[in-house]
Amino acid sequence: MIVYPDIELQNGRCVNLVRGQMDVPVVYDVDPLDAACEFAAQGAEWLHVVDLDAVVNQGSNTDLITQIIRKASACVQVAGGIRSIDTVRDWIDAGAGHVVIATAAVKDPAFVKAAAVAYPDQVVVSVDARQGRVVVEGWRETTAFTPVEFARQFEDVPLAAIIYTDIDRDDDLPESSLSHTAELADQVATPVIASGVVKGLDDISTLKYLPNIAGAITGRALFGGAFELSEALAIVYEPPEPIAAFQ
Repeated sequence: MIVYPDIELQNGRCVNLVRGQMDVPVVYDVDPLDAACEFAAQGAEWLHVVDLDAVVNQGSNTDLITQIIRKASACVQVAGGIRSIDTVRDWIDAGAGHVVIATAAVKDPAFVKAAAVAYPDQVVVSVDARQGRVVVEGWRETTAFTPVEFARQFEDVPLAAIIYTDIDRDDDLPESSLSHTAELADQVATPVIASGVVKGLDDISTLKYLPNIAGAITGRALFGGAFELSEALAIVYEPPEPIAAFQ
Protein backbone atom coordinates (compact mmCIF):
# COMPACT_ATOMS: atom_id res chain seq x y z
CA MET A 1 0.00 0.00 0.00
CA ILE A 2 1.22 3.48 -0.88
CA VAL A 3 0.83 6.45 1.46
CA TYR A 4 0.09 9.62 -0.50
CA PRO A 5 0.80 12.87 1.39
CA ASP A 6 -1.98 15.24 0.34
CA ILE A 7 -0.99 18.78 -0.66
CA GLU A 8 -4.04 20.96 -1.36
CA LEU A 9 -3.32 24.29 -3.01
CA GLN A 10 -5.36 27.48 -2.91
CA ASN A 11 -3.90 30.82 -4.03
CA GLY A 12 -0.43 29.33 -3.79
CA ARG A 13 -0.96 28.30 -0.16
CA CYS A 14 -0.99 24.87 1.41
CA VAL A 15 -4.48 24.42 2.86
CA ASN A 16 -7.09 21.91 3.96
CA LEU A 17 -10.83 22.19 3.54
CA VAL A 18 -13.10 21.29 6.43
CA ARG A 19 -16.38 19.86 5.11
CA GLY A 20 -15.43 21.05 1.65
CA GLN A 21 -15.81 24.75 2.51
CA MET A 22 -13.67 26.64 0.03
CA ASP A 23 -14.15 30.03 1.69
CA VAL A 24 -12.82 29.06 5.14
CA PRO A 25 -9.78 26.84 4.55
CA VAL A 26 -7.33 25.80 7.21
CA VAL A 27 -4.08 27.43 6.07
CA TYR A 28 -0.80 25.73 6.95
CA ASP A 29 2.24 27.90 7.58
CA VAL A 30 4.46 25.99 5.19
CA ASP A 31 5.66 26.54 1.66
CA PRO A 32 3.98 23.91 -0.59
CA LEU A 33 7.14 23.19 -2.56
CA ASP A 34 9.16 22.81 0.65
CA ALA A 35 6.49 20.47 2.04
CA ALA A 36 6.53 18.36 -1.13
CA CYS A 37 10.31 18.06 -1.10
CA GLU A 38 10.32 17.23 2.60
CA PHE A 39 7.73 14.46 2.19
CA ALA A 40 9.79 13.03 -0.66
CA ALA A 41 12.95 13.21 1.47
CA GLN A 42 11.13 11.29 4.21
CA GLY A 43 10.40 8.46 1.81
CA ALA A 44 7.14 9.30 0.05
CA GLU A 45 6.93 7.45 -3.26
CA TRP A 46 3.96 9.53 -4.42
CA LEU A 47 2.43 12.90 -3.64
CA HIS A 48 -1.24 13.76 -4.17
CA VAL A 49 -1.44 17.42 -5.23
CA VAL A 50 -4.82 19.14 -5.63
CA ASP A 51 -5.45 22.47 -7.36
CA LEU A 52 -8.50 23.76 -5.48
CA ASP A 53 -8.65 26.98 -7.49
CA ALA A 54 -9.01 24.98 -10.69
CA VAL A 55 -11.85 22.98 -9.13
CA VAL A 56 -14.02 26.10 -8.89
CA ASN A 57 -12.67 27.80 -12.02
CA GLN A 58 -11.06 30.61 -10.04
CA GLY A 59 -7.50 30.56 -11.32
CA SER A 60 -4.96 27.79 -11.04
CA ASN A 61 -1.75 26.72 -9.35
CA THR A 62 -0.28 25.20 -12.50
CA ASP A 63 3.16 26.81 -12.19
CA LEU A 64 3.52 25.72 -8.56
CA ILE A 65 2.45 22.16 -9.29
CA THR A 66 4.88 22.02 -12.20
CA GLN A 67 7.68 23.05 -9.81
CA ILE A 68 6.65 20.28 -7.43
CA ILE A 69 6.76 17.74 -10.26
CA ARG A 70 10.22 18.91 -11.29
CA LYS A 71 11.84 19.37 -7.90
CA ALA A 72 10.31 16.82 -5.52
CA SER A 73 11.91 13.41 -5.86
CA ALA A 74 8.58 11.59 -5.86
CA CYS A 75 5.91 10.79 -8.42
CA VAL A 76 3.07 13.30 -8.44
CA GLN A 77 -0.63 12.56 -8.77
CA VAL A 78 -2.34 15.76 -9.96
CA ALA A 79 -6.00 16.53 -9.23
CA GLY A 80 -8.32 19.49 -9.54
CA GLY A 81 -10.34 20.85 -12.45
CA ILE A 82 -9.24 18.29 -15.04
CA ARG A 83 -12.09 18.32 -17.53
CA SER A 84 -10.59 17.78 -20.99
CA ILE A 85 -8.23 15.46 -22.81
CA ASP A 86 -6.02 18.46 -23.54
CA THR A 87 -5.55 19.10 -19.80
CA VAL A 88 -4.77 15.43 -19.23
CA ARG A 89 -2.18 15.58 -22.00
CA ASP A 90 -0.67 18.77 -20.63
CA TRP A 91 -0.15 17.25 -17.19
CA ILE A 92 1.28 14.01 -18.56
CA ASP A 93 3.65 16.02 -20.74
CA ALA A 94 4.60 18.09 -17.67
CA GLY A 95 5.68 14.90 -15.91
CA ALA A 96 2.69 13.98 -13.75
CA GLY A 97 2.60 10.29 -12.90
CA HIS A 98 -1.17 10.17 -12.51
CA VAL A 99 -3.94 12.56 -13.53
CA VAL A 100 -7.14 12.52 -11.48
CA ILE A 101 -10.57 13.08 -13.03
CA ALA A 102 -13.39 13.82 -10.60
CA THR A 103 -16.57 15.72 -11.51
CA ALA A 104 -15.95 15.24 -15.24
CA ALA A 105 -15.98 11.47 -14.71
CA VAL A 106 -19.61 11.70 -13.61
CA LYS A 107 -20.72 14.15 -16.24
CA ASP A 108 -18.73 12.75 -19.16
CA PRO A 109 -17.72 9.09 -18.67
CA ALA A 110 -16.72 8.86 -22.33
CA PHE A 111 -13.98 11.42 -21.64
CA VAL A 112 -12.56 9.22 -18.88
CA LYS A 113 -12.55 6.18 -21.14
CA ALA A 114 -10.85 8.09 -23.96
CA ALA A 115 -8.22 9.51 -21.59
CA ALA A 116 -7.50 6.11 -20.03
CA VAL A 117 -7.12 4.48 -23.44
CA ALA A 118 -4.76 7.26 -24.53
CA TYR A 119 -2.80 7.10 -21.25
CA PRO A 120 -3.25 3.61 -19.77
CA ASP A 121 -2.45 3.24 -16.07
CA GLN A 122 -1.98 6.99 -15.69
CA VAL A 123 -5.60 8.12 -15.27
CA VAL A 124 -7.33 7.94 -11.89
CA VAL A 125 -11.05 8.43 -11.28
CA SER A 126 -12.05 10.17 -8.05
CA VAL A 127 -15.32 9.19 -6.38
CA ASP A 128 -16.62 11.33 -3.52
CA ALA A 129 -19.65 10.06 -1.62
CA ARG A 130 -21.91 11.35 1.14
CA GLN A 131 -24.60 9.19 2.76
CA GLY A 132 -24.20 6.54 0.09
CA ARG A 133 -24.46 8.79 -2.96
CA VAL A 134 -21.78 10.19 -5.26
CA VAL A 135 -21.38 13.98 -5.05
CA VAL A 136 -19.72 16.34 -7.52
CA GLU A 137 -18.75 19.99 -8.02
CA GLY A 138 -16.74 20.25 -4.82
CA TRP A 139 -19.30 18.20 -2.85
CA ARG A 140 -22.08 20.66 -3.70
CA GLU A 141 -24.22 18.46 -5.97
CA THR A 142 -25.60 15.02 -5.11
CA THR A 143 -26.14 12.43 -7.84
CA ALA A 144 -28.29 9.30 -7.93
CA PHE A 145 -25.28 6.99 -8.19
CA THR A 146 -23.99 4.77 -5.42
CA PRO A 147 -20.18 4.58 -5.40
CA VAL A 148 -20.22 0.96 -6.55
CA GLU A 149 -22.65 1.65 -9.39
CA PHE A 150 -20.55 4.56 -10.55
CA ALA A 151 -17.21 2.78 -10.32
CA ARG A 152 -18.33 -0.37 -12.11
CA GLN A 153 -18.91 1.46 -15.38
CA PHE A 154 -15.12 1.76 -15.68
CA GLU A 155 -14.33 -1.91 -15.01
CA ASP A 156 -13.00 -2.52 -18.52
CA VAL A 157 -11.07 0.77 -18.68
CA PRO A 158 -7.28 0.75 -18.06
CA LEU A 159 -7.40 3.07 -15.04
CA ALA A 160 -4.49 3.32 -12.63
CA ALA A 161 -6.84 3.46 -9.64
CA ILE A 162 -10.05 4.78 -8.15
CA ILE A 163 -9.82 7.31 -5.32
CA TYR A 164 -12.71 6.94 -2.91
CA THR A 165 -13.44 9.76 -0.48
CA ASP A 166 -15.92 8.86 2.26
CA ILE A 167 -17.20 12.32 3.19
CA ASP A 168 -19.13 11.01 6.21
CA ARG A 169 -15.88 9.71 7.65
CA ASP A 170 -14.04 12.89 6.67
CA ASP A 171 -16.71 14.91 8.50
CA ASP A 172 -16.30 12.76 11.64
CA LEU A 173 -19.94 11.67 11.71
CA PRO A 174 -20.53 9.32 14.66
CA GLU A 175 -21.74 6.40 12.52
CA SER A 176 -18.91 6.66 10.00
CA SER A 177 -16.32 3.89 9.63
CA LEU A 178 -14.03 2.30 7.09
CA SER A 179 -16.81 -0.05 5.97
CA HIS A 180 -17.85 1.96 2.91
CA THR A 181 -14.27 2.08 1.66
CA ALA A 182 -13.88 -1.65 2.25
CA GLU A 183 -17.16 -2.36 0.43
CA LEU A 184 -16.16 -0.45 -2.68
CA ALA A 185 -12.72 -2.09 -2.78
CA ASP A 186 -14.38 -5.49 -2.51
CA GLN A 187 -16.90 -4.82 -5.27
CA VAL A 188 -14.58 -3.48 -8.02
CA ALA A 189 -11.52 -4.86 -9.77
CA THR A 190 -9.71 -1.53 -10.10
CA PRO A 191 -7.32 -0.79 -7.21
CA VAL A 192 -8.79 1.66 -4.68
CA ILE A 193 -6.99 4.55 -2.99
CA ALA A 194 -8.71 5.53 0.27
CA SER A 195 -9.19 9.22 1.02
CA GLY A 196 -10.73 11.10 3.92
CA VAL A 197 -10.55 8.14 6.29
CA VAL A 198 -7.09 8.41 7.86
CA LYS A 199 -7.28 9.99 11.31
CA GLY A 200 -4.37 8.17 12.89
CA LEU A 201 -1.92 5.31 12.54
CA ASP A 202 -4.58 2.73 13.43
CA ASP A 203 -6.38 3.61 10.20
CA ILE A 204 -3.18 3.05 8.23
CA SER A 205 -2.81 -0.33 9.91
CA THR A 206 -6.38 -1.31 9.05
CA LEU A 207 -6.24 -0.16 5.44
CA LYS A 208 -3.00 -2.07 4.89
CA TYR A 209 -4.81 -5.37 5.32
CA LEU A 210 -8.01 -4.60 3.41
CA PRO A 211 -8.21 -6.39 0.04
CA ASN A 212 -7.74 -4.24 -3.07
CA ILE A 213 -6.68 -1.11 -1.17
CA ALA A 214 -3.69 0.19 -3.10
CA GLY A 215 -3.10 3.39 -1.19
CA ALA A 216 -4.22 5.97 1.35
CA ILE A 217 -4.25 9.74 0.92
CA THR A 218 -3.58 11.70 4.08
CA GLY A 219 -3.12 15.43 4.57
CA ARG A 220 -4.92 16.78 7.61
CA ALA A 221 -3.45 14.14 9.92
CA LEU A 222 0.08 14.77 8.63
CA PHE A 223 -0.03 18.56 8.68
CA GLY A 224 -1.94 18.52 11.98
CA GLY A 225 0.71 16.41 13.68
CA ALA A 226 -1.38 13.30 14.35
CA PHE A 227 1.58 11.26 13.14
CA GLU A 228 4.74 11.59 11.11
CA LEU A 229 5.03 10.26 7.58
CA SER A 230 7.90 8.04 8.72
CA GLU A 231 5.57 6.35 11.24
CA ALA A 232 2.97 5.63 8.57
CA LEU A 233 5.58 4.28 6.19
CA ALA A 234 7.01 2.05 8.91
CA ILE A 235 3.60 0.42 9.29
CA VAL A 236 3.15 -0.01 5.55
CA TYR A 237 6.59 -1.54 5.01
CA GLU A 238 6.52 -3.75 8.09
CA PRO A 239 6.30 -7.39 6.96
CA PRO A 240 3.25 -9.29 8.18
CA GLU A 241 3.70 -11.50 11.19
CA PRO A 242 4.17 -15.15 10.26
CA ILE A 243 1.23 -17.44 10.90
CA ALA A 244 2.09 -19.97 13.54
CA ALA A 245 1.98 -23.55 12.30
CA PHE A 246 -0.32 -26.01 14.03
CA GLN A 247 1.54 -28.23 16.41
